[in-house]
Amino acid sequence: MYLSHTHTHTLLTPSIRAAMEARALRLSFLLITALLLLLFTRSWIHLPYNTPSKNRFQSNKNHIKNPPKRPKPNSIDHNTRTPLHPLDPLTVQEINRARSILHSHPPFSSSPSNSFTIHSLVLQDPDKQLVLKWKTGDPLLPRRASVVAILNRQSHILTIDLGSESVIRHEITSSSGFPTMTIEEMNSVTSVPLTDPKFNRTVRNRAVDLTDLACLPISGGWFGVKEEENTRRLIRVQCYSLQGTSNFYMRPIEGLTVTVDLDTKQVVEVEDRGRGIPIPAAANTDYIYKHNTNPNTKKSARINPISIEQPKGPSFEIKNGHMVEWANWEFHLKADPRAGVIISRAMARDFEGSDGLRSVMYKGMTSELFVPYMDPTEAWYFKTYMDAGEYGFGLQAMPLEPLNDCPRNARFMDGVFAAADGKPYVRENMICVFESYGGEIGWRHSESPITGMGIREVRPKVTLVVRMAASVANYDYIVDWEFQMDGIIRVKVGLSGILMVKGTPYDHMNKVPEQEELYGTLLSENVIGVVHDHFVTFYLDMDVDGSENSFVKVNLERQQNSGSKTPRKSYLRANRHIAKTEKEAQIQFKLYEPAEYHVVNPSKLTRVGNPVGYKVVPRATAASLLDHDDPPQRRGAFTNNQIYVTPYNESEQWAGGLFVYQSHGEDTLAVWSERDRDIENKDIVLWYTLGFHHIPCQEDFPIMPVVSSSFDLKPVNFFERNPILSVPPNFEKDLPVCKADASA
Repeated sequence: MYLSHTHTHTLLTPSIRAAMEARALRLSFLLITALLLLLFTRSWIHLPYNTPSKNRFQSNKNHIKNPPKRPKPNSIDHNTRTPLHPLDPLTVQEINRARSILHSHPPFSSSPSNSFTIHSLVLQDPDKQLVLKWKTGDPLLPRRASVVAILNRQSHILTIDLGSESVIRHEITSSSGFPTMTIEEMNSVTSVPLTDPKFNRTVRNRAVDLTDLACLPISGGWFGVKEEENTRRLIRVQCYSLQGTSNFYMRPIEGLTVTVDLDTKQVVEVEDRGRGIPIPAAANTDYIYKHNTNPNTKKSARINPISIEQPKGPSFEIKNGHMVEWANWEFHLKADPRAGVIISRAMARDFEGSDGLRSVMYKGMTSELFVPYMDPTEAWYFKTYMDAGEYGFGLQAMPLEPLNDCPRNARFMDGVFAAADGKPYVRENMICVFESYGGEIGWRHSESPITGMGIREVRPKVTLVVRMAASVANYDYIVDWEFQMDGIIRVKVGLSGILMVKGTPYDHMNKVPEQEELYGTLLSENVIGVVHDHFVTFYLDMDVDGSENSFVKVNLERQQNSGSKTPRKSYLRANRHIAKTEKEAQIQFKLYEPAEYHVVNPSKLTRVGNPVGYKVVPRATAASLLDHDDPPQRRGAFTNNQIYVTPYNESEQWAGGLFVYQSHGEDTLAVWSERDRDIENKDIVLWYTLGFHHIPCQEDFPIMPVVSSSFDLKPVNFFERNPILSVPPNFEKDLPVCKADASA
C-alpha cells in the first residue's frame, strides 16, 4: 500500500540547490510515473491469471529481492471457468462482458476510459426466494453484475444484465460518502507527496533519504469541520523510514501528514507537527526470519515440524468450484472484494430425520471493521478506520502461505476481482479450506469403577476450517469460519501483524512529565504504542429450518424460594421473551444480567414440542466507550450494541452503509434499526459485533502475536439428540505411524 522510489538530492549552495532540486523533481516525477506503470502491470494489482504476487520491496538491500517460490496448490483456468450455481461469483468472462457493456452505456460511452474508475464490479445476488427454490440441474438464474463507479466526482450505481447485455438500473447517489478506494488509488496516492517541495525539504531536514521512504494512505474519516470534506475525496499520507529494517512501521516520521485529493492526485496540505521528535532506531525491529537467526546460539527456538497427514485424503469435497461438502455440513463459499469471505446456504444434515439437509444460515460474512485510535492530537485524531468500506477487506486479503497459513492438507480457492479499469485479475490462494485436529476432545465419558461397567467413550474434535487473512497495511486479520460435527459454527477473528506506533522524544518513562498524556504505552526508545479498538461486525442472515424466524431473548433471573419447605433461598429461572420489533432486539451484554440469544423457527417443533433454533454464544468481547456524538462513533454507531436484529432487506448488508468513505453516519445499521420494524416470525438478519480493546505492551514490539476471540452459532433444540454420536472414534489401525525420512 505504498511506494518508495525517488532520487537523492545533494545539498549545495541555495541557488544551485534550488536549480538542482527543480531538475531532480522533474526527473523524480518521470521516474515515479514509469515505476507506477511498471508496478500496475506487474504487481498484484493487474496480475496475469495464476501469477503469484511480486515483492514490492526490491529497492532496499534489507528486503528480500528474490522471494522463494511458493507451491502452487491450484491449477484452475479462470479464463474458461463458467458459473454453475446462482451465487457463484462473476467469472473472468463475465467481468469482461460487464466492462464492455458499461463502456457502451452513456455517459461512460462518451467519456475517456481513464476519466472514470470502477470501485466495485461483483455479482448482483439473485432474488433470495428464487435461490431457495433453485436446485442443482435447474437452469441457472439470470446473471447480473452490480457496479459502482465514479465519474466526474459522482458515484454511480448500476445493475447490468449479462444475458440481455443491457443496463437495467442506473442511479447517481446523493447520499454522503464515497465508494471503497481502489487498489490503484491506494498505490498511486502514496507517491503524490514527493511532488511537493515542502514535503521533500521536511523529509530531508529529518535526515531521511527520499529513497528510503515508505508511505501509507490513511483514510481520514469525517468530522464536519471543513467544507472540503463534503465535496472532495481526501486522504492523508504519512511516511516512515525504511533504512535498516523491513519493519518500517517502527520508524515513523512523526507528525508529518500530507492531505491529498484522491481524484486529482494533488497535494492539498502539508502539516509537520513532529519537529524535534527523532525517528526511532532500526535496531532489533526486523522481522524477516533469516535476519533473526543466529547459528552460534546453543539453544534454539526451533521446533520439529508438525503436519496433519490424511492417508485416505481429505474428508471434504469442493464441488463445482464453490460448493463445500463435509461430514454433516454443506455450504457455498466464495471470495468477495469487500467482505473477504462469504458463506451462503449453510445447511446441516440430520442423519436421524427424514429431512436430510436442513437450512441454518442463508448468508454470513464480515460486514464492517471499525478501528478507532485513542489519540486526539492533530496528527492522530483522524485515524478511525473502516477497513471493509474504505479499503476493501477482500481487496486486502493476501495469498495464503501453504504449510504456515494453512496446513498441508488444505485446499485453496482464488478470488477473481475487477481492477479500477474493470479488467479482471486473480488473487491466488485467497481462501483455504482444511480439516483441523489439534488433539481436542469433542465429547467423552468414562464410567467410574464403582459401576463396574468399564465404559470409556471419547470422540475426537475434528472441524472444518475456512480461512482468509487480510493485511490492511500494518494489521493482519485472520478470519476463520469453523464448522463442527456437533452442529456449531464458530466464527473466529485473530489480530496480528505490526502495531501502528507513534514517535516520541522520550526513551524512558522516567523522562515523561507527570502531566503529559502519552495516549499509549512506551514500547521502546522513542516508540509509543497507541491505545485503540477493533470492532468486527458480522452479517448473519439466519434461516433456521426456513426463512420465517423469531429472535428470543432468554433471561436468567434470580427467583426467591419463598414458601418452600427446602432450605434453598434462591434459584435461577430462564424467562423467554420474543422480540416483536427491532428495538427490542438491540442487545448490550451485561455480566450480571445474563441471557441467551436464540433465533428460532416457531413453526417447526421437535418431537417434544420445542421450537427448533440456533443461539449466539458470545465469548470474550469489548464494547465501544466513545461518546455517541463523537464523529467517528456516529459513523461507527453500529458498534453501540453487540447484537442487532433487522428484517431481511437486500439493500442492508453493510453495517457502515453502502458508501462509507467520508460518510456522515446517516446510513448505518444503527439508523436502520431505529425504524423499529416488525421482526417476529419474519425473514430476519442477526448482526453480531466482536470487539477488542488493545492496550499495547512491550511484547507487541516489534511485531504483534496473534490475539483472538470468537463467537458460536450453536444449535438449540435443532437436533433431536446430539449429532456427535454419529462421529466415529479414532482407531490405531486407521492411523499410520509416520517416521522421519532417513535422508532428512
